Amino acid sequence: MQQIIIFLIKNKTGLVFIILMTIALGLTFKSHTYHNSKLVSSANFISGTVLGSSENIHQYFDLKVQNEILQKENENLRRKLLNIPSAKDSLPIKLEFIEDSLYKITRSRVISNHYDKIDNFLLIEGGTKDSISEDLGVISSQGIVGIIQDVSPKYSRVISILNTNTSINAKLKKTYHFGTLTWDGKDPNILSLIDVPRSAPVKLGDTITTGGRSLVFPENVPIGIISNFQLDENIGYYFIDVKLFNDMTNLKHIYIIENSRKTEALELLNPDLR
Repeated sequence: MQQIIIFLIKNKTGLVFIILMTIALGLTFKSHTYHNSKLVSSANFISGTVLGSSENIHQYFDLKVQNEILQKENENLRRKLLNIPSAKDSLPIKLEFIEDSLYKITRSRVISNHYDKIDNFLLIEGGTKDSISEDLGVISSQGIVGIIQDVSPKYSRVISILNTNTSINAKLKKTYHFGTLTWDGKDPNILSLIDVPRSAPVKLGDTITTGGRSLVFPENVPIGIISNFQLDENIGYYFIDVKLFNDMTNLKHIYIIENSRKTEALELLNPDLR
């Protein structure tokens, strides 16, 4: 207490000056509208700047949470889309069948992605602990990515569509003519669609999708558009270049597709598995 009294006595002149200046400024701003408006404006600017910066910082640290929410929404939407019956299906479908989800969707993240070799693979998060198994399809928001080839407890190895050993059933979306999608090991943006019959009305810019004639990918998952084609007169089939919707050199968030009736179908196809 004594030290405080000594401090006040020692600095009395300066303290009196500050008190008088504060009173004078207060009276000035109170009696003059212009000065008062400037003070309020400055206070609003400072508080707005601080609050804006605070909100920007909050949004930055909230990006991960918001990204997780968006991924979850995408996962749910894709599950619904893949399980909606085709409008062109002429057979009546019961409501119970619609509610029985044929495809299970699991979101995941790419750990590593190779696209500069002849036979490329990806490593993604999720393995046997997440009920992920071999031979499941992998897609992104833009189109197909590959097929799971091997799994560990926490990770999965995906054979990329940019792999010369990959063959995927695909079709012309408009005409339902089918072919086989392969890669020649050259351009990571272009795949080849072979075995499309000459009767197919092939046109530049037409969309290519999955054909649905496998237990890996459902029908109508986007693949790309026709960028070039030629007809081999000797064998009567087209060779078609397909420009991918997916940028296979820039993958991060992906989805794993599981056909819930795959085991049942395989048992019928291969009775020895029973």
